[in-house]
Amino acid sequence: MVDLEDIRAVTADLPRSYEVLVRDRIKFRVGQIVYLSVAPDEQSIGIGFPREERAAALAAEPDKFFPPRPSDERYQWIQVRLDALDLTELRELILDAWSMCVPKKVRAEYFGDS
Repeated sequence: MVDLEDIRAVTADLPRSYEVLVRDRIKFRVGQIVYLSVAPDEQSIGIGFPREERAAALAAEPDKFFPPRPSDERYQWIQVRLDALDLTELRELILDAWSMCVPKKVRAEYFGDS
């Protein structure tokens, strides 16, 4: 199982990423865009996720993913149970969510793309 310290370790070196506390939730942002939100009990996270892939992820791994609350369904967002993730999966989800928020140039520089 991964925890908040693992999340902080993954996000620590991401360009333009920063942590804030909003209404008892730890959130990670790029500018004003939230790409990751930790539940107050630290048992799950909400994370940026392609809307068109959400239904497939929910169907394929219902023990790992669950839908966002109805008010967030319009966003590119999904909920994830932390006890269902290993560190590799957590890192992949975070990098994908962060990549959706930063300019292409920043993303390319981080990943070493030409």
